Amino acid sequence: MVGMLSGFKKFILKGNVIDLAVAVVIGSAFSAVVDALVKSVLMPLISLLVGEPNFDDFLAFGDVRFGVLLTAVVNFLLVASALYFVIVAPMNRLIEHRNRKLGIGQDTKKEAAEDPQIALLKEIRDALQEQNQAAK
Repeated sequence: MVGMLSGFKKFILKGNVIDLAVAVVIGSAFSAVVDALVKSVLMPLISLLVGEPNFDDFLAFGDVRFGVLLTAVVNFLLVASALYFVIVAPMNRLIEHRNRKLGIGQDTKKEAAEDPQIALLKEIRDALQEQNQAAK
C-alpha cells in the first residue's frame, strides 16, 4: 500500500501531469472566450450572409434530422477556424519572430552538412549498403 501511494505521489508530481491539469483548467476558461467569439461575432456575420445559421430542420425525415449533425459540423468548423486564426496563427508568427531574433533554427541544414561526424556516418552507411548489395 505504501508503494502504491509513493508511486501515486511521483505520478502526480511529474511535470507533465501538472502541465496537463493547468492546460485543462486554462482550456475550460478559454472556451468562454471562443464561445463568445463564435456566438457574438462569427454567427451574426454568417446570419447576415446566409440568413439563420441553424440547419437543424434541414434534411429532416421524421425523427431523423441530418440538419442537427450539419449544424454541429458547421459550429465545429467555426470554433476550429476561430481558434486557428485568432490563436494558433498569431502564436506561430510570434514564435517564428522570436526564433529569428534569437537565431534559432537558422542554417541547421548547412551546419549538419558540414559536421564531420555526419559525413563519417554517411560514409559508413554507404559502405554498408555497398556490402549488402555485393552479398546479394
